[in-house]
Amino acid sequence: MPKLKTRKAAAKRFRISGNGKAIRRKAFKNHLLQHKNATRRRRLSQPEVVHETDQERVKLMLPYSF
Repeated sequence: MPKLKTRKAAAKRFRISGNGKAIRRKAFKNHLLQHKNATRRRRLSQPEVVHETDQERVKLMLPYSF
């Protein structure tokens, strides 16, 4: 059976936690930050676990990470 290829776009966007779940970065934290309050900016800095319905898709894109 041939080797499976990793989707490089997904490899740059997701990492795997110790529990085996995919972690992603939150959106809306790149620019136009001056009108967002500090609490909102701080919350957007926290990593987020990928939703359980999308975990299987991420797992298929990163075959050797899980």
